[in-house]
Amino acid sequence: MTDPLIRQLIGGDPAAAARLVEHARTSADPVLLVAAALVEPAWLARAERAATSTRDRQLVAIAAAHLRGDRDRVDALARDHLADHPDNILVAWIAGAHHQEER
Repeated sequence: MTDPLIRQLIGGDPAAAARLVEHARTSADPVLLVAAALVEPAWLARAERAATSTRDRQLVAIAAAHLRGDRDRVDALARDHLADHPDNILVAWIAGAHHQEER
C-alpha cells in the first residue's frame, strides 16, 4: 500500500497527499510517515520515533533537511543513501525536488 501511494504522490496525483495523511493516522511505517510529513510536516516527529533501521533513520534525516530547506545536507545525505539503497524512489524524489527549486 505504501509504494503505490508514494508513486502517486511523486506522479502529481492531487488526491495522493490526502490519502497518505489518512493512512498515516494508523500506520507505524516510517516510509509512509515520512511521505505524509512531506505533505504535513507535523508527521515527521512520528516518523522519527518509528524509524528503527539505519535506512529509515537516514530517510527521516533527509526529509528533515528537506523541510528545513537545507539543500547541501539533502544532497550529501541523499547521495550517500542512494549509493546504498538505489531503489529508494522517495529519497530520489526529495533530492530531485531540491534541484528543481534551485532553477
